[in-house]
Amino acid sequence: MLSKRLMAAWSFFDFCLLVAGVISLVFSFVWREPNLLLNLTFSTTDLNGGTVLGIILLATFVSSIVLIVQRGRTPLVILNWLLLLDGIAILGVGTYIWVFTLHERQNYHTVFGMQSDATKIEIQDTLRCCGYSNATDEVAFGGNFCPNAAAAMAANSFCVTPITKFADMTLNNVFSTIYGFMAIVIGLFLATMCVMKRRQEIERFEKIDAKRGGQGFV
Repeated sequence: MLSKRLMAAWSFFDFCLLVAGVISLVFSFVWREPNLLLNLTFSTTDLNGGTVLGIILLATFVSSIVLIVQRGRTPLVILNWLLLLDGIAILGVGTYIWVFTLHERQNYHTVFGMQSDATKIEIQDTLRCCGYSNATDEVAFGGNFCPNAAAAMAANSFCVTPITKFADMTLNNVFSTIYGFMAIVIGLFLATMCVMKRRQEIERFEKIDAKRGGQGFV
């Protein structure tokens, strides 16, 4: 019989996998809601990646419940292959976001330039800046803070710093959290290996016991 401590450890990591899947899925939907800076920070690809990752982790959690109750070694081997795929997905999504942060100023220059004039004006009014890297770079005139070129030049405040500061903090937290999911996957993988090993020992002793006529060991 499997020890309670071993199954408690396995259950703990499996529950953490559930939490990781829920976090990934929920935030990928919540951050799609209208929010000026978050909508600027995250692309549709980022959010879709979070959605897919959440679905994969939740699917593995459901599969783990089905597989752990089955006897034999094969179901647990299948579970560990699923966990390996989870690890690849985690590394893929986390690394994609991390690589984007390596060139934030350049990347968000492109993102800012793709916004409509109305959105640029809203960003400029909110962050109290004019233009991206200077008063003429991707600037949109209008609103309260940058009504015209003269006001933009006089303000001498550009959007690159507040945009990248917010994006850097947000993206660093996101990819650090995603990489943190790897600890859960590794923990569950190792716990499953322990369960597999213990089951093999139990089955071996059961076979020996059966050969002895069910008399057990003296």
